[in-house]
Amino acid sequence: MAGSENIDGRGIIFDIRKYSVHDGPGIRTTVFLKGCPLRCLWCHNPEGLEPFIEVTVREDRCIRCGSCLETCKQGAIMQTDNTPLTDKSLCIRCGECAAVCYAEARETVGREMTVDQVIAEIEADYIFYTESGGGVTLSGGEPLLQPRFVYTLLTVCKQKGIHTSIDTCGYALWDDLKIIAEHTDLVLYDLKIMDDKKHREYTGVSNDIILRNLRELSRLGLEIVIRVPLIPGINDDNDNIRSIGSFAASLHGAHAIELLPYHKLGIHKYPRFSKQLQLSGIQSPGPERIAEISDMLTISGLTIMIRN
Repeated sequence: MAGSENIDGRGIIFDIRKYSVHDGPGIRTTVFLKGCPLRCLWCHNPEGLEPFIEVTVREDRCIRCGSCLETCKQGAIMQTDNTPLTDKSLCIRCGECAAVCYAEARETVGREMTVDQVIAEIEADYIFYTESGGGVTLSGGEPLLQPRFVYTLLTVCKQKGIHTSIDTCGYALWDDLKIIAEHTDLVLYDLKIMDDKKHREYTGVSNDIILRNLRELSRLGLEIVIRVPLIPGINDDNDNIRSIGSFAASLHGAHAIELLPYHKLGIHKYPRFSKQLQLSGIQSPGPERIAEISDMLTISGLTIMIRN
């Protein structure tokens, strides 16, 4: 298995969200792993893009106390116009500046965790899984960038009788995807844009591997839910929707499609990571348009779910 996880078996996690009801059946614990091979312009989890621990800054919280400057042994932080700025070429992302930041303007995003540590978090909610038919979902970022860690984590969950799911963009080595999917009860598979040129423009990668992997995955007889984010003006046009429907209908087995209307919940995160949101002014699709898209896909014989 290829991957970016550490040799000692630790994974890099940026969030563990309890009581999730949007990432598979029942009440779930969603584990978010850092690192993603795509750069979707509408991404609402910029904290999951890089495969390493990061130190972020909220400038509006900074009280200019100077503690971060005094603590940084690398000399990566300097005072400019009474504002502490970080030279990322010198920063080793140790997180010591965040540890001494009284105002919590600096924050470490991501932490190394062992499988046992993550399992302990998951098992704490075991009663909710059994009563609701829930379980654990591995998301990101892209969980398949840390395949060994994910495989081990899923294997332990299965041994403990916990329902498992992965949420993947599908841009991964087939061997990694196959072995992990075979140890997973449910695969949530993103399908965004069918035109390869347009897919490259808005996600940064070709969709060839993604489509090929989904075709092969459908042959394994697994439960798959195809997730389609609806981004107005980018992938919600009739041609793309019909192409998605035609492709999904051609797959082996019957697979549901879940529509995910665009939202702006991640916009405020971008400045913390010194990243610029590439899309602006996009509004969530209205209920009438969502209903039209649902009808187009239903005609293809597909089961449609809509996230509220």
